Amino acid sequence: MRKLFQMKIHNFSAGPCILPKSVFKKAAESLVNYNNTGLSIAEMSHRSKDFISVMEKATSLVKELMNVPEGYDVLFLQGGASMQFYMSGLNLLPENGAAAYINTGTWSSKAIKEAKLLGNIYEVASSKEENFNYIPKNYDIPNNASFLHYTSNNTIFGTQFKDLPDTDLRLVCDMSSDIMTREIDVKKYDLIYAGAQKNLGPAGVTLVIVNKNALGKTGRSIPSMLDYQIHIAKESMFNTPPCFSIYTTMLTMEWLKELGGIQEIKKRNLAKSNLLYQEIDRNSLFEGTAKTEDRSVMNPTFVLRNKTLNEEFLNKSIEAGINGLKGHRSVGGFRASMYNAMEIESVQALVQVMQEFENARG
Repeated sequence: MRKLFQMKIHNFSAGPCILPKSVFKKAAESLVNYNNTGLSIAEMSHRSKDFISVMEKATSLVKELMNVPEGYDVLFLQGGASMQFYMSGLNLLPENGAAAYINTGTWSSKAIKEAKLLGNIYEVASSKEENFNYIPKNYDIPNNASFLHYTSNNTIFGTQFKDLPDTDLRLVCDMSSDIMTREIDVKKYDLIYAGAQKNLGPAGVTLVIVNKNALGKTGRSIPSMLDYQIHIAKESMFNTPPCFSIYTTMLTMEWLKELGGIQEIKKRNLAKSNLLYQEIDRNSLFEGTAKTEDRSVMNPTFVLRNKTLNEEFLNKSIEAGINGLKGHRSVGGFRASMYNAMEIESVQALVQVMQEFENARG
């Protein structure tokens, strides 16, 4: 019989994310008996009073935590950010219109590909020539662009926008990997979308925040399932929603609120990333892959100067209970994804392994 695994696992996987232990506990209980109804949250009707209260609470928490202004709607949809690559353009890009996109990696490249099916897409800036290791700073945007789309944090290449793009255009943003990790001004955006599985909850639900005034102006017919206005009218229940994922996302937002909200989690995230980046820069064996000024708080990426040591270091980290550290094939090396629920003790464990690995080589 397989022995129970007692060692603490420090999960640095890029996603799905880790969740707070209290959220795991409540979510697990809800699968057996939600709110003493005798029903699982996964089996009860999404039209029931119990689940409608979950949806209302989840929506309210998004608005509260992110200070969402009047005129914006919060939706919980399916299909991940990948669905939003197409759906965002379908709802916001006028027929025969144009939009501007910044290309900072794999996910923004995919967003550009889908948007090109709908209109004239200008790739106004790209860091592809340096394997996406920085955030473009200076670029011109054509006057006929309707909006500017960007990906706020790049999980694969370890870069992150520290400031808003320099434009007066309305913004559309994929915030899948840094939603609710720092304060943003929602009024600057016509659309924010984010797969939940990095900082908010389990895979299966996508958070969308949309400016109602930006909708209904494309001049095209939109299939019902892809029409934000229909999902708004049906309060995210045009079809059966992913009830368990929404409930667990609600629990995570409750945890975040009790912790002190986004201001508090930002401090914690910066403490974690500063600790790791200091070690990467200090340690003679390692170096970071992203430009210093554009380093991601969520997904530090780094390599061993001597790549022949990769497997040995990875094995040492696994022995210490560190999971998911291997970097994406596009970058190689290592990637430490440190989303909201990760405790600083896990980062300390990784730093200790890096120091011990250096010390063993004199």
